Amino acid sequence: MMIESWNPPLLHDYSKLSRLQSNRDCSNDGVLVMEELELPMIDLNGLKSGDEREMIRCENAIAKASSEWGFFQVVNHGVSLELLRKMRKEQMKLFKAPFEMKATCGLLNNSYRWGNSTATCPKQFNWSEAFHIPLTKISEAASYGEFTTLREVMVEYATSMQDLAKSLASVLVRKLDHKDSEIGEICNENSCFLRLNHYPSCQISQEIFGLVPHTDSDFLTILHQDEVGGLQLMKDSKWVAVKPNQNALIVNIGDLFQAWSNDVYKSVEHKVMANGKKERFSIAYFLCPSYDSIIGSCKEPSIYKKFTFGEYRYHIQQDVKLIGHKVGLSRFLQ
Repeated sequence: MMIESWNPPLLHDYSKLSRLQSNRDCSNDGVLVMEELELPMIDLNGLKSGDEREMIRCENAIAKASSEWGFFQVVNHGVSLELLRKMRKEQMKLFKAPFEMKATCGLLNNSYRWGNSTATCPKQFNWSEAFHIPLTKISEAASYGEFTTLREVMVEYATSMQDLAKSLASVLVRKLDHKDSEIGEICNENSCFLRLNHYPSCQISQEIFGLVPHTDSDFLTILHQDEVGGLQLMKDSKWVAVKPNQNALIVNIGDLFQAWSNDVYKSVEHKVMANGKKERFSIAYFLCPSYDSIIGSCKEPSIYKKFTFGEYRYHIQQDVKLIGHKVGLSRFLQ
């Protein structure tokens, strides 16, 4: 298999894990996917139409999808398709840079990562590379090196995603009879992130994870993916593949919104499967609070104990080091 000079040494790292764990069952826990589904599609024009009935219908659809699926997709979302195309073009250019440059030149706040440095067996390995950038660092010209055209596009992209995320969070908070700014007030550019993902093609197996099964540790995530597909989510106790739609953005509920909503909104396990023939690109925006923000329930009796986002992140990092995956919200059950 030909290895392009810009791709990280994924095959080397994966093969090393396979040899170390040859005597242990390390096959992944993926169930054969039998169907490809379209996520609930929501036209956000309803929120700005000026028609109260249309607005209520749209808000109800957002809350229903967040409760029943934990995932939905949106169109007429206010992020221009031209901006999405420009961002994808810049992203592809960035990932085509030589691996050594990405790994050693401190690009984008030195946020480059690949595979999984804490993996102890193949089922914990991500066949992917990514830049995980705090929004506070996006405007710093020094972070971009020779990729000067990326900065302007990424600043505009982050601002658009921030506005959309806060708008959706306001709807979800309002539907549970709380002040619509309650989440937005603790989530700003000082605490949110962008993650640029690249999943190189993987010809050695159809059962390798591009990104291992997980839930997101934020309030909500907005994902822009290409046409390749590979995203799967757990629905009715089985894995289903998400049919890609380049003109829609995918929104999913994170752990913090599940805790805050007292399990009304669902943070659903999802994963990405590597593709044997095509590379895949996606960009995720994470709506996160400050580390000292206290996450409590919107109503009593609460299912979960109160915790700070900093506590939550600390326990996730410790869990991954010790057992290879996060325990998540179950740690904070009353």
